[in-house]
Amino acid sequence: MKFKRRFNYLTLIITVLMASVIFLTGCTKNNQSNLTQSQINWQKIKQRGTIIIGLDDSFVPMGFQQKNGKITGYDVDLARAVFKQYHLKVDFQPIDWSMNVTELRNGTTDLIWNGLSINEQRQQKINFSEPYLQNKQVLVTQTSSHIKDFAGMSNQRLGVQSGSAGANDIDKYPQILKQKIKDQQPVLYDSFTDGFLDLKANRIQGLLIDSVYANYYVKHQANRNQYRIIASPFPKEYYGVGVKKGNQELTTKVNKGLNRLAKSGKLKRINQKWFGTQEESPLVN
Repeated sequence: MKFKRRFNYLTLIITVLMASVIFLTGCTKNNQSNLTQSQINWQKIKQRGTIIIGLDDSFVPMGFQQKNGKITGYDVDLARAVFKQYHLKVDFQPIDWSMNVTELRNGTTDLIWNGLSINEQRQQKINFSEPYLQNKQVLVTQTSSHIKDFAGMSNQRLGVQSGSAGANDIDKYPQILKQKIKDQQPVLYDSFTDGFLDLKANRIQGLLIDSVYANYYVKHQANRNQYRIIASPFPKEYYGVGVKKGNQELTTKVNKGLNRLAKSGKLKRINQKWFGTQEESPLVN
């Protein structure tokens, strides 16, 4: 009889434990089913402990590779400061910049954060965070060429980075520059670094480029007087963080992180570190 009672008691315990497991499993499934896909994606990132950010690792001063191979820059500091708030590490992945939207769509990167200008063409394909930095396109020429304005680019060769905001502006506002340059087509480069090499060798006579890059690059040249930076009539631009279309949870996390940095003063300190007293300034208040 004792054995039978013991057996019944053990059976009861096992039955209760199994019922608890089934109940908890059901609750987990119900909780999962109540989450949106973008919330589930955020949970996956949290579980992974790392967020993957795609960038052009030659784009000074936003995100670039130093001689020792370490990636640094304004956006690098900013991204790390944002995701430190969520206890996440940041993995920066160099990409072909002309494929930035494709990288997001394919899920090979979680974000594109590297001087990404917000424009209508991109907004149709990806989400954007709130703007955090102002930018504009400028024309860089060699002082020796005596090209001092856009009219001076008549029948001259122009360079631009493939997939950049400048390339988009050239096509969107052809009367400003495209109709003036040689063959009415710019020379496309994978990186601005290659563009500057050709500009210095006079294989092109002008380079349309982001002002943040141009100002930083020229400032750090031994002979900065070799280059002339010419303001353009193209509209001002704003940098934002690129997120996969529909991933609203991650977009919200980035926005909240940026706003916290602005309120704490950290955003201003990062800005001053990389731009000093230049015109570019944070836009998030």
